[in-house]
Amino acid sequence: MFVAAAETGSFSAAGRVLGKGQSAVSLGISNLEVDLGFELFDRATRKPGLTKEGQRLLAFAKAALVQIEDFDAAAQGLFAGEETRIRIAMDDAILLPSLSAQLIEFGNKFSATEVEFLSAVSPEIPEIIASGNADIGLMFSGTQVQKGLEQAFIGNLPFVSVCSPGYPLADVQSIGASELLPFRQLLLRSPQGSALDQFPALSVNTWFATSFHTIRELVLQGIGWSYLPEHLVSDAIASGRVTRLNLRFEHSLWSPPVECVILKNTRIGPAQTWLLERVKNILQAAD
Repeated sequence: MFVAAAETGSFSAAGRVLGKGQSAVSLGISNLEVDLGFELFDRATRKPGLTKEGQRLLAFAKAALVQIEDFDAAAQGLFAGEETRIRIAMDDAILLPSLSAQLIEFGNKFSATEVEFLSAVSPEIPEIIASGNADIGLMFSGTQVQKGLEQAFIGNLPFVSVCSPGYPLADVQSIGASELLPFRQLLLRSPQGSALDQFPALSVNTWFATSFHTIRELVLQGIGWSYLPEHLVSDAIASGRVTRLNLRFEHSLWSPPVECVILKNTRIGPAQTWLLERVKNILQAAD
């Protein structure tokens, strides 16, 4: 009533908005003023205006109403069977803008469900899902089907070979595989030493990191060269902060397969069902 009266400029107009009589609105606001110990409206004029105290509290009242609406939406979602939490284990290279857009929509649609992200190197993700420590896995495909898991191929993620403009390979016009041997290559590997066949070592001088974002920073700082997801370095290539290598043995972008993984024969709720369907299309959306 307080917010409606402040926004409409009168108790009668607030009553029409709220479907109540003017007297009910006036009484409700008066009761609130008694509880607060000061007046919210100056009634000296024909149309009540906010007092300085009323002006100060209006923003708090609006915020309280938003929280109440969020509370109601969350309660309705839980009543409808929405999950309280969904855990996503993913290789951080797959955090595409298209996935972020789906996550924003998910947050708006399923306010009762919180999302937890677990960053992991792809070879570790099947075990995370199998052990029940995550509900959805997003990973680069392995060579074997994991027992007890349902795997769905969702597309390919393009990679490019890059180095910093000051790195020795940057000025080489055409590079063969044997010419990469002496130059430091930055590779992805889990803390347990697991790696994927899709990320081969082409140098005798290799350094390792557990995140493509870390490798990107190392490349930018001239530590070595690496294969990186195209979406992570496209802006840096365009601005000249990163140089793409001209490899003779590459005729098109190297694009490892990506899959979505969940446990087999597991009942999933409406929130996870919705998210799974959207996640399976993020690489098509990226194209």
